[in-house]
Amino acid sequence: MFKMAEVREIFQLFNDSSVQEFLFEQDATKIALKKEFGATPATDTGIAEGSNAIASSAVIVQERSNEATVASPKELVNETATMVREITSTMVGTFYLRENPESDPYVEIGKKIQPDDVVCIVEAMKLFNEIEAEVHGEIIDILVEDGQVVEYGQALFLVKEL
Repeated sequence: MFKMAEVREIFQLFNDSSVQEFLFEQDATKIALKKEFGATPATDTGIAEGSNAIASSAVIVQERSNEATVASPKELVNETATMVREITSTMVGTFYLRENPESDPYVEIGKKIQPDDVVCIVEAMKLFNEIEAEVHGEIIDILVEDGQVVEYGQALFLVKEL
């Protein structure tokens, strides 16, 4: 899995080059970049230091263990035309999508969320800490498995801002 800093570096190198289209696939990871017609290399990517925003060119990072997908360039541009943000873990612990094994999950792919909505729980030292969305949008991917140990700052969800 790519770290956000690595994605930013790939994006910056792509943006500074004259290359118009770039596709990288390794195992279950895929990165596709495409500049719009007539785009020129930019010196500023529009990515703030603490921000997870990706702007200007189409960027898609996908990681799936049992799924291979190929998107057309038009789909890539349409999918990234809106802002995609990450919801990250605020601590090290065990990730849970539901309050208890019999409960429905807090969120699923496609669910619309509000900034104060609880999206998951991270258990640390027998304390269950609710993680809130902090963004208005739609869940487009769940990046970790239920019961998986997560690190501080690790991306848990991808959200398309509305």
